[in-house]
Amino acid sequence: MEGMILQPRFKDSEHFRNFWTMGNGKSLLDFSGAEVNFDHFEQFSPYFYHVDEVGDQVVKDIYFKKNFHDASKEMEGYIRNGVSEQDGVPESVKQLFSQTQAIPAWLDYRLIKKGAELCMRSNLDALISLRDYCLMGGYDYAYLNKPLIATEALKKGAVKRLSETLDFWVNVTRYDALKLHQKGYEFAVKTRLIHSYARLSIKKHVKNWDTENWGEPINSWDMMATYIGFSLVFMHSLHKLGTIISEEEEKGMFHLWKYVGYLLGIPEHLLPNNKQEATQYFYLWTSVQPPADKDSVLLAHSLLNESLINPALRYQFQRKNLRYLHICCTWFLLDDDVCKRLQIPEVAYRKAFPLVKRTITKIYEKTVSREARISKGNQAQMKVLNDYHSIMENSNFHSS
Repeated sequence: MEGMILQPRFKDSEHFRNFWTMGNGKSLLDFSGAEVNFDHFEQFSPYFYHVDEVGDQVVKDIYFKKNFHDASKEMEGYIRNGVSEQDGVPESVKQLFSQTQAIPAWLDYRLIKKGAELCMRSNLDALISLRDYCLMGGYDYAYLNKPLIATEALKKGAVKRLSETLDFWVNVTRYDALKLHQKGYEFAVKTRLIHSYARLSIKKHVKNWDTENWGEPINSWDMMATYIGFSLVFMHSLHKLGTIISEEEEKGMFHLWKYVGYLLGIPEHLLPNNKQEATQYFYLWTSVQPPADKDSVLLAHSLLNESLINPALRYQFQRKNLRYLHICCTWFLLDDDVCKRLQIPEVAYRKAFPLVKRTITKIYEKTVSREARISKGNQAQMKVLNDYHSIMENSNFHSS
């Protein structure tokens, strides 16, 4: 937004200071070896008011001029078959695909493969990390959640949100998924357009959107933080759960999400190459985010209670047990302060399951070959995704 100057307004706040001196922020600093400061804050802060204008224009030119189903079918054709300068399509569509079809000079498919293999071999620990650390931890950042509230994520329910997040994550982290016109590439470009559609809808319908404080809806800086969640924060969670990550896998993970971010229209220089950069970038971003508010608590509890309404498990006692295990993992992976702000229930023996899980992971890594772990992890993750697909396709199931 022209003329707005953002300051690191929460850098002296208790929640920011505690996170970076005693909580997971301190742990991230130890994990990454990063040195953090505010020297380059002004290089990043303008992106709080920056959006993907190309994606927005495509939505205006295609989605807002047809019914949603027809527009989606048309874009699907372009994504799967490509677009050339000669095609009779709107200029915005040509611009979108001239970027996404251009392979960046820095792209290394070998590194992307290493990142994908880490995602697969981490098996169900990956899904625990995504749910109980990345997603739940994100709810502690009050302004980051405002677009979710504006698009009525609570009414749609946590089952739907988890299903969509899992669908995206699994499909961009398989072998060769990000090659042009493949499934991961398709998911990335479609997600980019969904973000633009949501942003334009918020700007049209939400009259009290507080741009100065909240930034533009789904702005580039918030997008950067989200994708640091999929790389740095995700690996930090795996580390807590006992996974040993090689240097090459670590490079591969950042490379994979850098390319996904590139396809999503996040400015390249906001996408970190390693854990030192990611920690520094994340540090700056957290200084403009207040702690959890009442909306955060509602989102957190919707996620917690997802296990109780998800029909993947037949019996209520199974669902209650699964909810208990997720609560244990949330307390183990997140700061106590964050859990208290999100009003995560206190439960007995909350460290037992995560500590046993960590021990099992360490033994599994030593006794099972890497190739077998990749294959087994892929199968386990695909089974969970297919379970969610079945649930969402069941017309009798309502997630709200």
